[in-house]
Amino acid sequence: MIEDYSFGSIIIDGKSYDSDVIIYPDRVEGFWWRKRGHRLLLEDIAEGLESAPEVLIVGCGASSMLRITNEVKQELDRRRIELIATDTAEACRIHNQFRGKERLVTCLHLTC
Repeated sequence: MIEDYSFGSIIIDGKSYDSDVIIYPDRVEGFWWRKRGHRLLLEDIAEGLESAPEVLIVGCGASSMLRITNEVKQELDRRRIELIATDTAEACRIHNQFRGKERLVTCLHLTC
């Protein structure tokens, strides 16, 4: 459960993080960093795709600066994984709404 999000900080299940995170079905990975900064590449989410999610939620930052590459979009389509990409505050709200209803992976860029 995401309890709180503000620019650069998030609380998930009582634990505070101050770097980007990926929420897997069974754990949270802090210190998530993408190979190309503000571009989401397939290799950045490869481990998340191994868990066979039905939904991938991407929090693109407070100002939605993170861009998702066409390669990622095509692979998600191929695997029939629904992509929800929005600003991080909305992504947190959607994550909490979907949690327990869908098998999901949530990637959150906490700053810009």
